[in-house]
Amino acid sequence: MNGSAPGFSPRKRTLAGMVLIVLAIFAAYAPVFHAGFIWNDSDYVTAPELQSLSGLWRIWFQVGATQQYYPILHSAFWVEHRLWSDSPLGYHLLNVALHATSAVLLLTLLRRLAIPGAWLAAMVFALHPVCVESAAWISEQKNTLSTVFYLASAISYLRFSDARSPGRYALASLFFVLAVLSKTVTATLPAALLVLMWWRTGSVSWRRDVEPLLPWLAFGAIAGLFSGWVERHYVGAEGAAFDLTGLERLLLASRAAWFYAAKVVWPADLIFFYPRWTISSDSVAAYSYLLGVLAALAALAVVSRRSRAPLAGALFFGGTLFPTLGFFNIYAFVFSYVADHWQYLASLGLIVPLCAVLARAGQRLATSVRRAAAAALLAILAVLTWHQAGMYSDMETFYRTTIAKNPGAWMAYNNLGVFLVEQNHLPEAREEFEAALTLRPDYKPAHLNLGKILLDSGQYEEALAQLRMASGTPHKDYVHLYLGQALEGLHQFANAAAEYSLHARLDPGNVEAWFGLGNVLAAQEQYSTAAQAYRRALAIDPHLVDAHNNLGNALLLSGQVAAAVAEYREAVRERPGDPALQQSLQMALDAQAHGGAVKP
Repeated sequence: MNGSAPGFSPRKRTLAGMVLIVLAIFAAYAPVFHAGFIWNDSDYVTAPELQSLSGLWRIWFQVGATQQYYPILHSAFWVEHRLWSDSPLGYHLLNVALHATSAVLLLTLLRRLAIPGAWLAAMVFALHPVCVESAAWISEQKNTLSTVFYLASAISYLRFSDARSPGRYALASLFFVLAVLSKTVTATLPAALLVLMWWRTGSVSWRRDVEPLLPWLAFGAIAGLFSGWVERHYVGAEGAAFDLTGLERLLLASRAAWFYAAKVVWPADLIFFYPRWTISSDSVAAYSYLLGVLAALAALAVVSRRSRAPLAGALFFGGTLFPTLGFFNIYAFVFSYVADHWQYLASLGLIVPLCAVLARAGQRLATSVRRAAAAALLAILAVLTWHQAGMYSDMETFYRTTIAKNPGAWMAYNNLGVFLVEQNHLPEAREEFEAALTLRPDYKPAHLNLGKILLDSGQYEEALAQLRMASGTPHKDYVHLYLGQALEGLHQFANAAAEYSLHARLDPGNVEAWFGLGNVLAAQEQYSTAAQAYRRALAIDPHLVDAHNNLGNALLLSGQVAAAVAEYREAVRERPGDPALQQSLQMALDAQAHGGAVKP
């Protein structure tokens, strides 16, 4: 008997702590539950063409069907879409719940390892504002989901390590595979486990520690290399923006490591798009970060003679960050070399040892003082998290907050402009696109977006100039289509036809391209080929009234009166109250009655 009241047994205290973690997280993240979708959430929430069973097959077996090849993540999104369709609330609730689950699993793991301050570390991770980007941004379910599997795998592996049970090894391996197929940064788990084994025993045994992890290391390496290949060839992480020498990548990595460590210790001025650094091996100041990393590692190596925990934490922190430090290309490097969500998992390498130090230091204080200090720290973190979560309330707030904190965030200006276009606030949108181009004159998407606004306002010459500067963007961005429309507006019909034809070849399912092509061919009195283009447009959208009408015109002018009458009748059927269509039909009927055609 230890004298404790039955209602406060260690098991019940642990369960109560877990419940408190979950409640604290949901309270701190309350602003998120009124939030919508932001930035690239549409790339992750299951697209219409993937919502069927065949779409689920494509998620697994067609590289490029999804933004990144994370089949477990996208399978989860596939199921979620079946549950709550396009309602953002369901996605936000689940993402926050996954973050809470990770915090609970962290508490379980730390208690198993008998690390001091386990409850404090779990609560700090739960409420740390640097985690908001992962828990509040729907796209980063890849972080929250993969971390759940990661921690579950670590706990299962420790159980295997203690008992050497094949069943526990199989379960740990399953969780590891699920984690890697949700996000490949979790492929660092085998290395983290080896660091953990060294921390526990002071050595690493090949047979006991390394051999069981060899299949994991191999699988993780293959998955990581494949993910990097997808990032380059499907996401676009290559080109001039990634032209760094090996030395410059090392300098970038050391600066990023200090940046992330500082944000864990002092989470101030958190931004979605951080300013992009200039990395140059000619800068003397750039070497200070590298020298600082080497000095810190040397100091921790000396300290490890008395305590291995600080060095183990630093190795976990740096090792988990390694895939995102700059040695490998990541598309987001185009606008920033650092992001809060890249250190979601890695932050544990600092949070856990720091909380352990605080817990040991607090043993000298009275229990009431200890609890008050912990409560104050957690309250501050909760308020910061609640405030940070507020920026995700809606798309406009999200981008305006980002711009206010980082006025040089050219991509935020462009994306805010896109949002304003969707709200039909075109003058304000134009200002945002122009601001983006002031910061980055070679940013093709902003030229494209500005060109489209000018095109829609009938400023064809100005639109043409912007669209030509957008040339080279992917065909899905409609450069050739908009060029065709601008050239058509300027009556440069032959050039317009060339642009429409190119877009139609690249995107055969685009009805605007075929319809526009028909119009400019008809303007050049090429009625037969114009009719073919209109028919391609109608094959895509049989209810396109103007295509029926214009096809009728082309057929009538080429002498195919009966066929023209049929098209006019279809146009009138689709839009029965239009007097212009009625007039066209009557003209064709008169021509048919008199056995003649209308001359152009």
